[in-house]
Amino acid sequence: MADNNRDLQDTENQGTQTNENEQVEESTENRRNQYTELEKIDIFDNEFLPQIDSMYNFAYRLTFDEDDAKDLVQETYLKAFRFIDSFQRGTNAKAWLFRILKNSFINDFRKKSKEPSKVDYQEVETYYNSEDVDASITTDLRVEAVQDMIGDEVSNALNSLAVDFRTVIILCDLEGFTYEEMAKILDIPIGTVRSRLHRARNLLKEKLKSYAESMGYQD
Repeated sequence: MADNNRDLQDTENQGTQTNENEQVEESTENRRNQYTELEKIDIFDNEFLPQIDSMYNFAYRLTFDEDDAKDLVQETYLKAFRFIDSFQRGTNAKAWLFRILKNSFINDFRKKSKEPSKVDYQEVETYYNSEDVDASITTDLRVEAVQDMIGDEVSNALNSLAVDFRTVIILCDLEGFTYEEMAKILDIPIGTVRSRLHRARNLLKEKLKSYAESMGYQD
């Protein structure tokens, strides 16, 4: 209950104060390129458009609505083309697009009274910092369950997580982003990524416990 009642100040402040230019330009540390129109089209067609399925899946997991997800993806691609000179060719286009989408979700959908649940991470930020913990969870049921998306129970459990927890599960376990990439997408330190992911996986594990036992898995 406390998780749902207390504001996550760093995420909300960034979401309400960041304008379109900052969303995109900060992701490339203000480096700009001067692409020709043909180069822009080539980048858009060959680096941006191949990510559209992943973009839609991410958007739908955030919004739970097909139309909203489509609108969010469309807005993301419009911004991506508008600020394409801020994209460093040859870098991770998927991570760059995901960051734009995430910022658009925060800025636009919260304004439409579709504000996602907020959580307080202070109690867990310093907990998950060791490589030993990393190794101990890589074969855990919660990871395998998310990767395989076994049945409606898993999907429903993932969707029931607060958006900040749900997002790190999606980015890491479904989309395969590294901690460094996730930190850039979410605008948080790597240590925060680790602790948030640890907490999210534990929450998902609890939600899946009964289902896992019925399937013969042991924690």
